[in-house]
Amino acid sequence: MPPRQPQTRPVSGAEAASYLDKAKEFELAMVDGYRAGRWNAAALAGIHAAISGTDAVLGKLAGQRSAGEDHAMVLEFLKAKLSSRVGKASLDGQVRRLSRVLGIKNLVEYESRSFARADCDGVVKDVSRYLDWVKSLFI
Repeated sequence: MPPRQPQTRPVSGAEAASYLDKAKEFELAMVDGYRAGRWNAAALAGIHAAISGTDAVLGKLAGQRSAGEDHAMVLEFLKAKLSSRVGKASLDGQVRRLSRVLGIKNLVEYESRSFARADCDGVVKDVSRYLDWVKSLFI
């Protein structure tokens, strides 16, 4: 059976910039939630910031974004589309970071266990560093 192809949607330059604006807004919500001790809200805003940041960078550099629900697919799609445009070591590190962030999405959104500060610390750090990288690709 051939490997599944990721579902994609075309993205214009203006749309990529819009996704970046969303990522920045979610990032601010993450930081505000973190400072206020709203760990669940901070983590979820961070996850959405990372997703919007991924849509932004894929839109800018590849003219498309992932449209599927499978987060493992978006990681592979990101590597496939950006490996020739950014340094491999940098990309590999950012994909690992994004993977950690996306890996907690179901826990934050759907599980009954609430996030604590210790849980949120890593999310905020990973999202902030990931978005710093995304923003650097728009300069």
